[in-house]
Amino acid sequence: MIELEMVGVRVEMPSNQPIALLKAKSGEKYLPIWIGAAEATAIALAQQGVTPPRPLTHDLALSLIETFDAKMANISIDSLESGVFKASLNFAAGERIDCRPSDAIVIALKLEIPIFCKEEVMEAAAIDVPDDQEKAVDQFRQFLDEVNPEDFGSPS
Repeated sequence: MIELEMVGVRVEMPSNQPIALLKAKSGEKYLPIWIGAAEATAIALAQQGVTPPRPLTHDLALSLIETFDAKMANISIDSLESGVFKASLNFAAGERIDCRPSDAIVIALKLEIPIFCKEEVMEAAAIDVPDDQEKAVDQFRQFLDEVNPEDFGSPS
């Protein structure tokens, strides 16, 4: 199993499809997982530590886990079948519950537990992005977020 860290949610162009982007903790391999808009929002809220005014489905799942005093060990991305990723919630006592990767990621972020991926899934779906290239893209995104038309002056 390869340990991953959540990089963030990105939007794939031109389809505007959200992607959960995870990175291998060692190396330059990234695992993009296409997700829905609601799932992207849930992941972004979890990453930012934002608590919504009303509990989301993930909050309900966490309440159930806590109420029944279950201990989560980690989550894992287990397979890729016909373009669909499958994941599981892995409990300390050995139980496993199948789920969507997006749901597992939100729970992992909220509980601050490790995210793992099977090696064969990484081999099939991961992409290589050198760290300096990802850093350059992030710097360009930050520039775009902060720039105003007035910064360029008036046309001559």
